[in-house]
Amino acid sequence: MNSINSDRITIAFTKSPTQLGLQGKTMNHIELTQLSHEKHKYKLVVSALALILGTKVPTTKIMCQMRKSYGIWASILSFLFWVSVSITASFYSMPNAFALEYNKEILINADFSKRDLTDSSFTKANLRYSNFSYSNLRGVSFFAANLESVNLEGADLTNATLDSARLIKANLTNAVLEGAFAANAKFDGAIIDGADFTDMLLRRDEQNKLCKIAKGTNPTTGRNTRDTLFCS
Repeated sequence: MNSINSDRITIAFTKSPTQLGLQGKTMNHIELTQLSHEKHKYKLVVSALALILGTKVPTTKIMCQMRKSYGIWASILSFLFWVSVSITASFYSMPNAFALEYNKEILINADFSKRDLTDSSFTKANLRYSNFSYSNLRGVSFFAANLESVNLEGADLTNATLDSARLIKANLTNAVLEGAFAANAKFDGAIIDGADFTDMLLRRDEQNKLCKIAKGTNPTTGRNTRDTLFCS
């Protein structure tokens, strides 16, 4: 067995210098820096792999036993790294909710409460007596939908489309309708205590009707219902 003695490291070889590709060099002139770097890089790879797998970092003795499989471990580490990157990228690229389409469907007494329905569409759907309480309805289309006696308490209808919708006797308690488009919508008999109508596009006659019953303050935005309707 050949050996190299150094102040930094002692390396034992089972092969001759010729077999190691060190022809023409004496043992005293062999550059140890590259070998030291390779050993350090190997330790870093094994330590990183242990961190990803949630295990303890192997001891020096175990690392030496694993060194014969260095190529395999490096391949495994590379594979796990790219898998983790792919999963993370996919997670952050996913939308907050899947937009659903219920156009022209009959959904009487359906339960959509406490759901994230962002950008979904209920155009011309029959939703009588359905429950949308405390749901995220941002950007949802209720164009020409039948929302009679629907429960929209605490729902977020920011930028929703309510044009030509029938909200007869609908419960809009503490709902947020900021920026909603509600031209030609009907609110006869609706409950609007604490609702926020900020920047909502509304017909003047419907606005006057709502002002007659408007009261309360929205718990989410802190706005007074009458103020959001510009009631005199």
